[in-house]
Amino acid sequence: MNGYTLSLLKQMASGIAAQFGSNCEVVIHELDAKDSEHTIAAIENGHVTSRSKGDGPSHAVLQALNSDPKKLKDHLCYLTRTDDGRILRSSTIFVKDDTGERVVGIFAVNYDITSLIMADRAIRELAVSEAESSQKPERIVQNVTDLLDELIEQSVEITGKPVAMMDKEDKIKAIRFLNDAGAFLITKSSDKVCKYFGISKYTLYNYIDTK
Repeated sequence: MNGYTLSLLKQMASGIAAQFGSNCEVVIHELDAKDSEHTIAAIENGHVTSRSKGDGPSHAVLQALNSDPKKLKDHLCYLTRTDDGRILRSSTIFVKDDTGERVVGIFAVNYDITSLIMADRAIRELAVSEAESSQKPERIVQNVTDLLDELIEQSVEITGKPVAMMDKEDKIKAIRFLNDAGAFLITKSSDKVCKYFGISKYTLYNYIDTK
């Protein structure tokens, strides 16, 4: 990517981030650099995905590096998820050289819509009666690992918040649900639950005993 293109993309990234605020991350990946493991050339609001300049490639970058540039199409307005459970609305734009035959960069936008989803859920609960709401079908699991994952997902759903936004009371509610559902009868389930909620085993047992 030449200096002019990179400078222009940085200017656009700064403008978009300023326009949409701190929930909007804008990332520029440079693909024609020698170091393919550290592709982020610039980033605005990197706290959204906990990344910074010099960090490594994303799935979109790997796709670009391993695909025919002529067949690559921009991927717009799709949903992604962070490790701590926040939901993002993302767009990936492939930047090609003057010939159009080589991808030299990626311009990506990731907007954190977690709070919007929570607000929408609260509005729906007020606007739609219990009789009108449809029951979510229960997923049929094939092993205890999948079962534990399903129970953890359910415990998060009953709080109405992703783990990143849970306070102590929310986590107590989730842990007690898991305990009542028998999740801790599954071997090594406490280790996985502690890691998922970011708590120690001592805290886990305290939450279970909380009345």
